Amino acid sequence: MRIVVCVKQVPEITDVKVNPETHTLIREGVPSMVNPYDLYAVEEAIRIREKSGGKVTIISMGPPQAEEAVREVISMGADDAVLLTDRAFAGADTWATATTLAAALKKTGFDLIICGKQAIDGDTAQVGPELAEFLGIPSITFVSKVEGMDGGQIKLRRMMEEGYQIVDTSLPCLLTVVKEINEPRIPSLRGKLRAKSTKIEVWSTSDLALNPSQVGLDGSPTRVVEIFTPAKKRGVKLFTGEPAESVQSLVSILRERGIV
Repeated sequence: MRIVVCVKQVPEITDVKVNPETHTLIREGVPSMVNPYDLYAVEEAIRIREKSGGKVTIISMGPPQAEEAVREVISMGADDAVLLTDRAFAGADTWATATTLAAALKKTGFDLIICGKQAIDGDTAQVGPELAEFLGIPSITFVSKVEGMDGGQIKLRRMMEEGYQIVDTSLPCLLTVVKEINEPRIPSLRGKLRAKSTKIEVWSTSDLALNPSQVGLDGSPTRVVEIFTPAKKRGVKLFTGEPAESVQSLVSILRERGIV
């Protein structure tokens, strides 16, 4: 079985800043990390391989420095990896990203694709389902447990707003997983050493037989108009005088605002 996990390198959310003039994220000089939800996807892929055999391949799209994120998840136990990097990929929305990933997956081959439920820098949760649509395979989102596998069938539990749903589907398929599915392992020293020496395939637009108009900003039907941090409105009301009077004043204000 070939299990492919899509991984993204994202900025550290505690250090994200917005350029006040261009209204875009400032990425230069900002520390990066593996998208947290993708760690659960990698862990689940490794667990499935440990039970059912097969191979775990990592695919990531990003700038050359995204290799750091790829090697980090290889150290967890993935077998090999492909990094999709090309200046033409810059500025891709979810549609263009899924287009690029789909082309790569058609080249690697797959039986099961696992993604984190969403990336914390965009929070759209769109790439996984779009990718499945482009590949013509079922997608099951918000998976919290792999109940079992039997031949070409897989049984899953997915989270709903109220309760959960049990889903049976056939392979190949794509899953997006939530953090409740497992606890990602800490890479061992042996895993870290192996990750350093693992050869990572690097593919560009030409390797994927894609037209530049299909990828990156040119291939994106949507545009981010503006990113901004919400204004913080904080006010302090100081009550003076006798405690009984202060309490009465507070109650009056709360009633005026419909809080009590």
